[in-house]
Amino acid sequence: MKTWFPLLLILVACQKSSPYKDLDSSSYVIRNVDIINVKDGSISQGKSVVINEGKITAIADDISGFGNASIIDGSGKYLLPGLAEMHAHIPQGGNFTDEMLFLYLSNGITTIRGMLGHPSHLDLRRQAENNEILSPRIFTSGPSMNGNSVKTWQEAVEKVEAYKEAGYDFLKLHPGIKLDVFDTLVKTANDVGITYAGHVSIFVGVNRAVESKYASIDHVDGFLEGLVPESAGVDPSENGFFGYNFTDLVDMSLMDDLIAKTVENEVWVVPTQSLFDRWFSPEDPEILAQAPEMKYIPKTMLDRWVSSKKNLISNPEYSAEKWQRFNDIRMSLIKALQDNGHGLILGSDAPQVFNIPGFSIHHELKGMIDAGITPLEAIQSGTINPAIFFGMEGEFGEIIEGASADVILLNGNPVENIENLKNPAGVMVRGQWMDREAIDKKLNDIAEKARGM
Repeated sequence: MKTWFPLLLILVACQKSSPYKDLDSSSYVIRNVDIINVKDGSISQGKSVVINEGKITAIADDISGFGNASIIDGSGKYLLPGLAEMHAHIPQGGNFTDEMLFLYLSNGITTIRGMLGHPSHLDLRRQAENNEILSPRIFTSGPSMNGNSVKTWQEAVEKVEAYKEAGYDFLKLHPGIKLDVFDTLVKTANDVGITYAGHVSIFVGVNRAVESKYASIDHVDGFLEGLVPESAGVDPSENGFFGYNFTDLVDMSLMDDLIAKTVENEVWVVPTQSLFDRWFSPEDPEILAQAPEMKYIPKTMLDRWVSSKKNLISNPEYSAEKWQRFNDIRMSLIKALQDNGHGLILGSDAPQVFNIPGFSIHHELKGMIDAGITPLEAIQSGTINPAIFFGMEGEFGEIIEGASADVILLNGNPVENIENLKNPAGVMVRGQWMDREAIDKKLNDIAEKARGM
């Protein structure tokens, strides 16, 4: 007894002195995990991460005396901050909303920016913030502002003020807005303090859009048209799908000045390259429809996607060779926007034709890699860059003390191979943990429900 008594006293003293001894069962400690620094790709090995009340409260070499906290073994695994899907779509009610939100989470997406707002999304955002539902963090636009919804400057003023008052995070711009209406919209938005993002109207043009300081231009919209010299004398309304019809008129020498304007005006760009690689490419829709993730959507929706793509690529004006030239220009723009522009933020446009929420982000990341972007840069576009975009650096997008506990536990280092982002060992959103078994069970339930719809 005398031999063990001093040791017992030491152990008791350590337990009492531990700052973590009062952690309850809602807290977690991820032990012996390698943490990825998304700013430079460096690794902090063998760390323990304490999560309490939805926040990362401590990161240390070792943690002892952790009360009743649940322990997650991170041995041999990597911890990455959760990803952001910056061009997401959220259902407007209906009984598949919870499932769609989970599809994002199952792939490590812990933040989404809804790009077609609806009043119901405001309450959904509140529920997510309060952990009343299992969901990524939500930012939502107001309802679409387009050539039909804002035909006059008076309508622009009315809707901008109304959407700001309602509490939407930003305005979503769609095609068709006339130039004078656009200018009024921008002035009113600046006056009331709300940002705007999305498409570039052909009546505005990408140069005017960039100079007007869009928060983000999505789909690289308008940039290809911006490379067509004025001497070509084109009718902007004949641009086709994101400038496809002007592919052979592009002057690449105009690119540097256009990219430089994005820096000067601090305009972020969301590529959504997966939309062009999957929907607009000549790839056989019947093959795309056989992808494993298609089981998570109703067959009726999948059939519509197959039909839509068949109609597109069977059009006499569509050419696989021209698509390749068009896509090469897009790839050059994306690479230049990363290297010399203001920056890229990750977004795949999901759900959209053959883009399944969550799963499509892996196609988007591959598209960025194919454009010559490094895995680390691609990861930054979905982590630290969105945090900077929202003015919330330090609150999410990094694994640091005080940040939201939005993390992905991975079996391999995605900085070495982006494919390691697939099939995470677990995902945590605001302190809510889901291990691989729980994720797979819920995914199976979603697939089963989709089969019955």
